Amino acid sequence: MTKVDQFESVFKAAAKTTFHFQAVSIGKVLVVSDLEGEAIGAFDSQVRSFLRVLEGDSPQWRTLSGDDFDDVRQLLDIVGQEAPDLICSYRNLKSQAWRWPYSLGQYLEVLTQISGEPVLVLPHPQRSVGRQPEGTRSVLAITDHLTGDDRLVNYSVHITDPEGVLYLSHIEDEAVFERYLEVVSKIPTIDTEDAREAIRRQLLKEPQDFIDSCRQVLLHSGLPLRVESSLLMGHHISDYKRLIREHSIDLLVLNTKDQDQLAMHGLAYPLAVELRDVPMLML
Repeated sequence: MTKVDQFESVFKAAAKTTFHFQAVSIGKVLVVSDLEGEAIGAFDSQVRSFLRVLEGDSPQWRTLSGDDFDDVRQLLDIVGQEAPDLICSYRNLKSQAWRWPYSLGQYLEVLTQISGEPVLVLPHPQRSVGRQPEGTRSVLAITDHLTGDDRLVNYSVHITDPEGVLYLSHIEDEAVFERYLEVVSKIPTIDTEDAREAIRRQLLKEPQDFIDSCRQVLLHSGLPLRVESSLLMGHHISDYKRLIREHSIDLLVLNTKDQDQLAMHGLAYPLAVELRDVPMLML
């Protein structure tokens, strides 16, 4: 390696992406259900209790029943007319498929991709679950590329209860890492063990630097929440299940849209399907 290459590597390693805080405001909330009678009011009350953190925004609320729309097109038209800042619903809307753990249902799968608004996805009302969150005191932000994801962090900050804990997570896929290291091991000019440690260290250093930036900016802004980091090499689904269990997570926040494809963002869909008992804010 030339001295120029060494200098360039040191320079790039020292460069850090910093977090830019931007306050989020939720002025209008649309609650979508397929319920009838007293069940509509019960679900609406459940949503408002869970989102008590939004009381400072004093949002307008509107709740839809199953009689207000007959298909996806009608629901999208209502969303377009209402222009909410947040949509709240549950998986397998107007479907019995909530009994099986294989999908979000056609309404949410279309809504999360077409609508520009964040969608809060709750467990289906008829699904018996264990712990019922009463607020958002423990929030886990999930992404496969945390560094520079200001929007994800800003929404996560806004939806976390005051005095709550926001966990910013980044999990590097260990199977992918090992596959690349297998290739590196076949290049005689590269020391495999040195490469293993150096690459692993750098992969985790960048998101940690970004999380440190988030913590400093939010502290300077006077926001009364605690920011914790969760960085590791591992396997996305199993490790996120463990983190949710260990930290008694009330809400997950994750990206769902991908500029390069129509389908839901790579990490979002398997998590949304598998983690059926945890509320999710899908951006």
